Amino acid sequence: MGTSDREMKGTTANMKMVAYALAGVLHRPVIDETGLEGTYDFNMEWTPDEGAGPALFTVIQDRLGLKLESKKAPAPVFVIEKIDKPSEN
Repeated sequence: MGTSDREMKGTTANMKMVAYALAGVLHRPVIDETGLEGTYDFNMEWTPDEGAGPALFTVIQDRLGLKLESKKAPAPVFVIEKIDKPSEN
C-alpha cells in the first residue's frame, strides 16, 4: 500500500489494509465491513485541492466499487490515570 494526499496504490492489498490506508487519508477511523476476502491491485488518484472530500469518495466508488458510509460505532478508549517517573536503576 502507498498513500499520499492525492493518490492510493495497492498491490495484493486486502480490505483491512485498504481501510487502514483510508483512515490515514480521511483522518477518521475506517472499519472494513465489506466481508470481502482475498487481495486486490488498484491505483486511485483524486484532486488534491479537494483533499479527502467528495472527489475521493467518488473515486473510491468508481474505482473500487466501495461506498463509504459515515455512522456512529463504539471505539476503544484508553484512559491514563497515573504516570510515574522511571526509577534510576
